[in-house]
Amino acid sequence: MTSLAPAVPAHLPTTLGALRATGYAPRPVKEEIRANVTARLRAGEPTFPGIVGFEETVGPQLERALLAGHDIVLLGERGQGKTRLIRSLSALLDEWVPVVVGCEINDDPVEPICARCRRLLAEDEDALPVTWRHRSERFGEKLATPDTSVGDLVGDVDPVKVAEGRSLGDSETIHYGLVPRTHRGIFAINELPDLAERIQVALLNVLEERDIQVRGYQLRLPLDMLVVASANPEDYTNRGRIITPLKDRFGAEIRTHYPSSLAAETDLIMQEARIEAVVPRHLLDVVARFTREVRHSPSVDQRSGVSARFAIACVEALSGAALRRAALSGEADPVARIGDLAGVVPTLRGKVEFDVSEEGREEETLQLLARRATADAWRAALAGNDVRSTLTALVAWFDDGNSLISGDAVPAATLLAEIGPLDGLGRVVRTLESEMAESPGLVAACLEFAVEGLWLTRRIDKDSVGGVSRYGGP
Repeated sequence: MTSLAPAVPAHLPTTLGALRATGYAPRPVKEEIRANVTARLRAGEPTFPGIVGFEETVGPQLERALLAGHDIVLLGERGQGKTRLIRSLSALLDEWVPVVVGCEINDDPVEPICARCRRLLAEDEDALPVTWRHRSERFGEKLATPDTSVGDLVGDVDPVKVAEGRSLGDSETIHYGLVPRTHRGIFAINELPDLAERIQVALLNVLEERDIQVRGYQLRLPLDMLVVASANPEDYTNRGRIITPLKDRFGAEIRTHYPSSLAAETDLIMQEARIEAVVPRHLLDVVARFTREVRHSPSVDQRSGVSARFAIACVEALSGAALRRAALSGEADPVARIGDLAGVVPTLRGKVEFDVSEEGREEETLQLLARRATADAWRAALAGNDVRSTLTALVAWFDDGNSLISGDAVPAATLLAEIGPLDGLGRVVRTLESEMAESPGLVAACLEFAVEGLWLTRRIDKDSVGGVSRYGGP
């Protein structure tokens, strides 16, 4: 992961002598993290801000592992926030650490480990140039792929340096890989079992002895780092693609999970989705329930999981549907409606792995699950006594032979004009969206949700053709 680091503060020392004068003493990475985690816990601050749904489960386990100084592997299906959680760990490092100017592996000026920096220390002593590295630059990440080489991770001989006149046996001819370049930081490997077994072997010394070996060099670099990996539980077994000695070297194995409650699911959607139009809370509840229905459906391959990105993409597409309707109709306040969901569902097929027996029925299955989620959300929100009289009045209006036309291009004003004055409609809006400012678009969204629920509970009829739905009689 790359990031734009802030400028080095002017007051920080720029030579080893000035650094020593401040009383600076080297501190291992895991001690840094331990101290910073402890400080956050004592202050009552969140250890992993921005991570939703792990406060009572994964969070405490990860805190214990970090305080113990363990290397960690996170196991979980796709879209459970493993990468986000791993990247958040860099915030637990000290904000600035001193390094030798020009060092490829971020050597500590007081205790350098590479041949170049030791030579410079002997030559320059207290005049050794020092710069500072921000915590955002001390995080290295590698997505494990089958073509990853030992050179990528550990290092290899640099032919350019040899051509410059250095001896082939000179350790300064080495081009360091990602692991040593993350010395004094956090190194992360995503999808660890996807590394070839011979590459996994190259990591054994890194995890246990904290050193690296490059080809035939008599080289020992005592690296200082926290190693964190992610993996799918199906692969991280003795039958999978992970070698047992490497598995044994991780101090903590922590299982992640999908949000355990509807509230956490909704909070995650609101945090992560890029919403450009208004998506009412009742619609977020439908999407959260829809996602959970898909996760638990026997028609879906549960080994691959259903990513949180499924719900995020769904809400973003609903926002897009509202913007499209506003552009077509000239509405000033684009608001997503429940009728938009049917048009969004086909775009989500690629985010779900279905059971082989469901081949050819994927979209039909998703539409069924979406309707089930809508009915559950409707019952939870509107089945109470507060709005029963309004729903009864709606049913009576349809029983009188009236119909209501809705669709992905029908503006809110048209929808409200069709229904006309309806006693109690404001009560429905307040029940569904008590915290939102009332607008024609929001009222139309609440009305359509109420009517859709009446159809799903078989109290009125509905016909749909293309993007247009007719509720009630012909």
